[in-house]
Amino acid sequence: MTKKDLCKRLTDCSQCPKMSESNLAYYSYAKGQHFPSDKCIQNCMIFMLKGELLVNSEEYPGTTLREGQFILQAINSKLELLALTDVEYLQYWFNQLPLICEERYREILEDSEAPTTYTPLTATTRLSNFLHDMRDYLNEKQSCEKFIEIKCQELVYIITCYYPIPQLSVFFYPISRYTESFYYFVMQNYYKIKTVEEFAHLGGYSTTTFRRLFKNMYGEPVYEWMLNKKRKSILDDLQNTTLKIGTISSRNGFDTLSHFAHFCKSSFGYSPRELRSRTAKGENIKIKEKNITEV
Repeated sequence: MTKKDLCKRLTDCSQCPKMSESNLAYYSYAKGQHFPSDKCIQNCMIFMLKGELLVNSEEYPGTTLREGQFILQAINSKLELLALTDVEYLQYWFNQLPLICEERYREILEDSEAPTTYTPLTATTRLSNFLHDMRDYLNEKQSCEKFIEIKCQELVYIITCYYPIPQLSVFFYPISRYTESFYYFVMQNYYKIKTVEEFAHLGGYSTTTFRRLFKNMYGEPVYEWMLNKKRKSILDDLQNTTLKIGTISSRNGFDTLSHFAHFCKSSFGYSPRELRSRTAKGENIKIKEKNITEV
């Protein structure tokens, strides 16, 4: 038996009905590949395996991510990527970290504070070996759901237990604000919800309790907050992307284009096409005040 035979997988995972669309994925792109600024709908980590990737976000403005470096972006943050060279990297999306040692993570968060500047962490030999092994596994194109779950636990364990707490406290700061369950729940789900009642039901709250908790935390009624989030998202899409009007309408929760057009008209005074045209000419569009239009 040759060495090649020893390394060959003997199980055909493609036949498994639970074959995973894993949150841990391998990507390879040519120089020049660009991903415009967009909101992260989950927390994510990016681990560079090869090349140079330009990252632009609030935490890492204009940062060049190089081989062996990795960063963390929090849910709801905006992230833009540009491949400065041919690149390879692993990206891990998660809502909650699959912790093996919760006590260690609590210790990390207790000292977590905002740094003056964020700096990518550098992979240790142990982490680097893990990442390259996972790249090879994911390249086999037959990912086992259970295996990936276990490996994600291992990944988080290596990061949380093999780096000094001062470094980890800075690294995890972007998501430390989301550890409070209610706040995290809101930021994780608000873009999918159409009514306050639906929002409350999703979290297992009565509508009255949900409204009270929300007002205490955010300082404004939940429905006003949801509408303002939606308006800002629409303006951002129309100003900073080339997405079609129909796509923007759908991703912001509208069932019909006419409903979307009515919402834009009542919120900004213009139709979606007029908004895009005016912002393209440099006009500063403002949200109309005291407008609580139903979504």
